[in-house]
Amino acid sequence: MESFFGRYRNLIVLLAALLLQVIGLAVQVRKPASAVTTGLANPRRDGAGVLLIRLWAVSLVTPVERTIHGAGQGVGGLWTNYLDLRRTQQQNKDLQATIDRLRLEQAELREDALQGQRLQALVKFQESYAYQTLAAQVIGTSGSRSSRLLYLDKGTDSGLKPDMAVITGDGIVGKVRDVFPHTAQVLLINDQTSGAGVVLATTRIRGILRGNVAGQPQVVNILADSRIKPGELVLTAGGDQIFPRGLPVGVVDKVERDAERGAFINVIVKPSAQLDTLDEVLVVTSLEEHLSKEQEADLAKSEDLKGPEVAAAAAEAARKKAALEMEQRLPGLTDPNAPAPATVIGPDGKPMPAPAPIPKPLPVAHPDRFSPGAAGGTVGSAPAADGAAPAPEVEEPKATKPDTSKKPAAKPSKPAPQSPQFSGRVQ
Repeated sequence: MESFFGRYRNLIVLLAALLLQVIGLAVQVRKPASAVTTGLANPRRDGAGVLLIRLWAVSLVTPVERTIHGAGQGVGGLWTNYLDLRRTQQQNKDLQATIDRLRLEQAELREDALQGQRLQALVKFQESYAYQTLAAQVIGTSGSRSSRLLYLDKGTDSGLKPDMAVITGDGIVGKVRDVFPHTAQVLLINDQTSGAGVVLATTRIRGILRGNVAGQPQVVNILADSRIKPGELVLTAGGDQIFPRGLPVGVVDKVERDAERGAFINVIVKPSAQLDTLDEVLVVTSLEEHLSKEQEADLAKSEDLKGPEVAAAAAEAARKKAALEMEQRLPGLTDPNAPAPATVIGPDGKPMPAPAPIPKPLPVAHPDRFSPGAAGGTVGSAPAADGAAPAPEVEEPKATKPDTSKKPAAKPSKPAPQSPQFSGRVQ
């Protein structure tokens, strides 16, 4: 049997010659440069002239290499992501523990930041407040809706006493009820047994603040008044000797008529302080006003700057005040009902000061013959009024020859002239 190469020897030789010729041409011929790369300075260096043999070899090997590389990546990803998960599970556990720890730290930092802001506002209010206060921390509540109480971390060791006012920078909270060595119990203003004197800021209506069954502060013992409107500010009156005057209590929420007493109303108040979310409070330990160190320094500095001018002005003001009080106490000679003097215009066209009024004697309450202007008075007395009966003439005694044998009698002393203001009767 004739072999394959023997049968197709001519064809194989022809194909081999053609293949060698094509390879020879591919080794010698380069791929022509594209339109983009023709303008380059060195096309060969930039890959513009590539041999055809090289281009064919790359084109032949690249698909096989791409297939092998993709298969390897797929097998590696399958092993890493689905088969070998022991390390991944441990990493997930470690990461979850780290996340939980960071969340706790974030919550602590957020709470510390909020507490710092509250304490900063509380300290700022305490420094500017006129009364002595003590900061305290809220450590518990009553836990019952029937009684509204708070517990503080300060007691008798810190100087707390019953009936001391408890406030915040927003408004009043309540008063100290019971005091223990290290803790204190505070009765809130929305409790039914509490009480505080308040006044409405706009209408100036006074009443008593206490809580109702629902735990809402309300002002009781107020007669119905149409001037009370929602939104009106409610302040402490200061008459209960517990809460200082002028502290904010809240605003009027609504007005309800008293069911038992028809003529009275209950004013529901929305408190200014957040009674359910309190953390820090201030206890007013003394109702005596005091100045902070900065205020005292500013006051002393202002006094030093003013110096003797202030003292002279104060002395002049005191002198004028004393003269005014003396003028009001002593009777005057000026008629208060007299008309105002007319304005006098001078030669230059400017008004001149009016002359001082001439004092006139005041009317006599009990006139007698010594009073100025009375009928039958002494020399200089005014004539009787028209239509009045003339006073009887008094006969003058006749002159007689003095008796030289007797000792002359002492001349009667003339009565002292009476002042125009004299109005009493001579005994």
